[in-house]
Amino acid sequence: MPRIPLGEVIETFINFLVTNFSFLTMAFTRIMESVISFMENTLMLLHPLLFIIAVSALVFWLTRKKGLSIFALAGLLLIWNMQLWEATVSTITLVLIATLTALIIGIPIGIVAALSHRVNRVVQPVLDVMQTMPAFVYLIPAIPFFGLGKVAAIFATVIFSMPPAIRLTCLGIQQVPEDLVECADAFGSTKWQKLFKLQLPMATPTIMAGVNQTVMLALSMVVIAAMIGARGLGGEVWRAIQRLQMGSGFEAGIAIVIVAIILDRVLQHLGSKKQ
Repeated sequence: MPRIPLGEVIETFINFLVTNFSFLTMAFTRIMESVISFMENTLMLLHPLLFIIAVSALVFWLTRKKGLSIFALAGLLLIWNMQLWEATVSTITLVLIATLTALIIGIPIGIVAALSHRVNRVVQPVLDVMQTMPAFVYLIPAIPFFGLGKVAAIFATVIFSMPPAIRLTCLGIQQVPEDLVECADAFGSTKWQKLFKLQLPMATPTIMAGVNQTVMLALSMVVIAAMIGARGLGGEVWRAIQRLQMGSGFEAGIAIVIVAIILDRVLQHLGSKKQ
């Protein structure tokens, strides 16, 4: 039985894109590197102690939970004490940029997929591929397009973390009760009025669950992204693996968990408030 040259076809396609469009992606890489450096330098301007107090106060203001605020204060102080503050700021910057990019692209696609059956039939198989493809595979096209470094890591992270934002936005809008939609139609609402005044507000808790999942998946990519030069806490774990420094690896892992718990609890609370 002749072998289907699927791999060769994909490689030829990627090589075509790299040959003809790499000048655009490389220009984008230089711009993004400037943005990432600016964000990191801005966050590092503030003394770590002031930054930690400000974050803890922000957590309390958003959630009104003293326990979570104390956990944020203690956890971030522990990260600073472990001398992982710079790596943590670098990771937070990468996760913020990747998450915002995934949401800016993903939520509109989810809205269109919820409103159009044709688009939904096209999007769902693509999401199945994106969610089941091993995360390491996304590193392969990222390197020739963006080179080694943080921009390639953000590209791979965006692709890996975007599906929940699309899927849960679509699901939230589709779960709006049909009688309410018919009622809005009966009162003569336009499509935009129906979307922004009924469907999106009612779907907000589900959309927030998608935002939460997107952030968690972006955080889960930090170690994999470190393999192509993302640095940050993932870089500390990767370096510990290479040098068999188990203690350092666990310290960086604990720092990732602390950041993940703070973000998860705050986003969960914001999502529950919308219900």
